Amino acid sequence: MLESLKILFIEDDTIEVMKFNRVIKTLGFNHRIVEAHNGEVAMELLKDRSNLPDIIILDLNMPKMNGIEFLIFLKNDKTFKYIPTIILTTSSNHKDLKQCYEIGIAGYILKPLKYEDYVSKIQKIFDYWGCNELISE
Repeated sequence: MLESLKILFIEDDTIEVMKFNRVIKTLGFNHRIVEAHNGEVAMELLKDRSNLPDIIILDLNMPKMNGIEFLIFLKNDKTFKYIPTIILTTSSNHKDLKQCYEIGIAGYILKPLKYEDYVSKIQKIFDYWGCNELISE
């Protein structure tokens, strides 16, 4: 298992960002989190190709460039398309789910209402991606 992952967390809601960081700290993970408040900011961060994230956690409902628009950009780039991207959203819309998988996501997770359930889901994400061969390559 990797001790630390580089994570690009794309989320426009400040409360959600605080909750995500709190969970990472609570679980004792030593991951490096880089935050982007929308897809446009994330695109700028990815310009530094020498410091690409191991995984991307992406919200769908954001201003300026939403999650699906960002995904299309990401998966159409020969370098970025291999970065595992996990959707973490409130959207239970089946059309969104299907479209995201068609574009090429690695997972689609609904944000649970209960904090304990949120912690459990975040832990599962990092337990899996912390030992995935694609990341450790």
